[in-house]
Amino acid sequence: MLKPGAVWALGTMSGTSLDGVDAALLKTDGEAILAFGDSAYRPYAASERAVLRAALGHWPGEAGVEEAAEVVETAHAALMASLAAKADLAGFHGQTLAHDPRGRGTHQAGDGAVLAEILNLPVVWDFRSSDVELGGQGAPLAPFYHFACAKWIGATDPVAFLNLGGVGNLTWLDPAMPAPESPGACLAFDTGPANAPIDDLLRARMGAERDEGGALARSGRVEAAILDRLQDQSYFRKMPPKSLDRQDFHWLLEAVADLCDSDAAATLTAAAATSVVLGTEHFPKPVSRLLVTGGGRHNPVMMEMIAAGMDCPVDPVEAVGLDGDMLEAQAFAHLAVRVARGLPTSCPGTTGVAAAVGGGRISRPAR
Repeated sequence: MLKPGAVWALGTMSGTSLDGVDAALLKTDGEAILAFGDSAYRPYAASERAVLRAALGHWPGEAGVEEAAEVVETAHAALMASLAAKADLAGFHGQTLAHDPRGRGTHQAGDGAVLAEILNLPVVWDFRSSDVELGGQGAPLAPFYHFACAKWIGATDPVAFLNLGGVGNLTWLDPAMPAPESPGACLAFDTGPANAPIDDLLRARMGAERDEGGALARSGRVEAAILDRLQDQSYFRKMPPKSLDRQDFHWLLEAVADLCDSDAAATLTAAAATSVVLGTEHFPKPVSRLLVTGGGRHNPVMMEMIAAGMDCPVDPVEAVGLDGDMLEAQAFAHLAVRVARGLPTSCPGTTGVAAAVGGGRISRPAR
């Protein structure tokens, strides 16, 4: 049993950008943020990323999945071991390989029971499956932590958090509400492509992992016809909550195939920004601020393009004292405590599930 009151939880995240694993300690009672602890990062080696990429879109039992799970577990165990001694429990998200909530479900590679034995620590994992089984999208799951962050920074008016990972997602929230599952407290959804198409382009054409500092995009010209085609996609008119798989906008890479490197990068960057701005049209009320987390906040061109379409300040979360590199890992530390305490981790406004539900399962070491 988890001791009452505030505990130290170790959260991890390996996102759709496939760059590596983040781990962070957070002191929380499952509702409020009480303290931030140490954090660490382990990049995936090129060989590990190759295994993970080969398994993208695959489901349990299919080719490459077992190998991908071994990569995920090995990487996480190595990183988590450096922080586990300070934690009362851990939250392990795993690596999303496929996400089809209205079809085959959702698939995160990696077994939390394996990590519980290696680390000798209770591990909360498989956060998304229960939500999907009960009719939800299973994503995004960080909004309840975003709500805690809004309380921590002392926000009183509606505010939004934008995560720019491989896919983008937005959380609109009203911090005046008593809890994240309160009706009208949170609305969350995936916006569209973010870093994934840009990273895939750079890797295929130049052997680079990313458009460092947006330098290539800044030197290019945006192809307006491709943005017009993007905005015609039915996804943007669909009411949230809604979610995406990393590959859902893969057609963008085909669309820019005949453009030079700089124009292709500029167009894909503009596509990410356009997706975000279109998403804000679903907000119930205007927000006082858009706070950005995830790797995309390091791309000044993407940030400028988003800001140009907004009527409020657009800032990285560091502007309010948060760590944008570790925020999602902290989120799964927070959610792990909520699961252990029997608190909900998603609700109709965040995933479209019929009622507030607590996801995740807990694996405890045998010894």
